[in-house]
Amino acid sequence: MQVATWNVNSIRTRLPQVLAWLDKQGSLDVLCLQETKVVDAEFPRAPFEERGFHVEVYGQKAYNGVALISREVPEKVERGFAALLPAAAELDEQKRLIGGLYRGIRILNLYVPNGEAVGSDKYAYKLRWLACLKDYLQVALDQGQPILLCGDFNIAPEDRDIYDPGKAGEIMASEPERQALQKILALGFEDAFRKFNPDPGHFSWWDYRGGGFQKNRGWRIDHLYLSPLLQDKATACWIDVEPRRAEKPSDHAPVVVELAV
Repeated sequence: MQVATWNVNSIRTRLPQVLAWLDKQGSLDVLCLQETKVVDAEFPRAPFEERGFHVEVYGQKAYNGVALISREVPEKVERGFAALLPAAAELDEQKRLIGGLYRGIRILNLYVPNGEAVGSDKYAYKLRWLACLKDYLQVALDQGQPILLCGDFNIAPEDRDIYDPGKAGEIMASEPERQALQKILALGFEDAFRKFNPDPGHFSWWDYRGGGFQKNRGWRIDHLYLSPLLQDKATACWIDVEPRRAEKPSDHAPVVVELAV
C-alpha cells in the first residue's frame, strides 16, 4: 500500500497538478490532502471519480480543509475530534482532521494550525490543538487498530529539518511546539521518513517569498508517523519535489510511504 500526504494550498487552484501527479504515480492507494480550501459540496470530486478514486472530504470556505482520495472505499470515516472526543467539538469549527479505515489501517489525515507567531493567540490555539490531538490519539490507539498519522504538522521536529538551524525558536520550530509533538510521538509513533532518510537537507515546504525553493531554503514539516503495529510494515518513504517545480505550485511537496500490507 502506498499512502501520500500533500498540502495542496487550494484544491481548485492546484487540481490539474494533483491529477497529473496521481496519473504519474499509478500505484498510489490513498492521497491525503490538506488546505483544500473549499466547502464539501464544491470539492471537485468528478475528476477523481472518473479515475476510479473514492473521495471523502471535510472542508470549509477559503481556509483549512482535508480530504482522502482512495482507490478503495474506506470501511469507516471519521471527521474531527468530536468523533472520539465529544468535549472537543469546539475545535472542529476549523476543519483539520479526517480519518478513514483502509484494510484495517486507520489513516488519520490532519492539518495542524500554523500558529502565526510565537506568543500570539493563534500560537496558543496551536498548542491547545496539539494537546487535544494527543488525547484523541490515545483513544484511537486504545481501540487497537494500526494507525498511520499524516499531514502538514507545521512543525520541524529537529534542527536538521530546517535549511538554517538558526531558525530554531521561531514559529514551526519553537521548543513548546516541538515538545507538544514529542508528547504525541511518545505514544509510540515513529517518523516514517527518518526511518529511511537520517541525513539533513530533506525538505517538504519552501516559502514562496525570496526564492525559497530555488535556493533550497526549505523546512520538513509534512510527516507520516507509524504506530507500533505498522512500523515493521514500512518499506520506503520519500519526498517527491517534482510537483514543487511546476508553474504556480503549492508551496509543499508530497511525501509518500510504502507499506507491505
